[in-house]
Amino acid sequence: MTRAQLKTPDRAKAPSMVKKVINPTDKHVGARVRMRRIMVGMSQEKLGHSLGLTFQQVQKYEKGTNRIGASRLQQISNILQVPVSFFFEGGPNISEQPGLVPSLPSPGYVSDFLSTSDGLALTAAFMHIKNGKIRRHIVDLVELLVDK
Repeated sequence: MTRAQLKTPDRAKAPSMVKKVINPTDKHVGARVRMRRIMVGMSQEKLGHSLGLTFQQVQKYEKGTNRIGASRLQQISNILQVPVSFFFEGGPNISEQPGLVPSLPSPGYVSDFLSTSDGLALTAAFMHIKNGKIRRHIVDLVELLVDK
């Protein structure tokens, strides 16, 4: 065997073979950043520019593949004009972790819905309907359409 063959080729492959597990909280915070960014009509590029980052880094934050540090999250909250707590609302239930106080389950499906373009468009349009009775009729109609 040559010296080159003795070098551990498996070690060179290891980083690409090991899939990084995304922390549920990082994924949730990223989704909330994305949701708020879309709500205010801001592009990833514009948010990145405001933070001194590339839009690719913003994408990684929004997907949860890169964790957002505390100071960066504070910057994002200032740019998107929401409190830092906004990004954690409806987050993963942490009561299953040992040593933590149990909490009520969160309605994660709402965040999932609002992080889609359809969810945001529907919510924005719905909020522009001033007549409360009409809004109630729309809710009734949607509930009728759902298979129960």
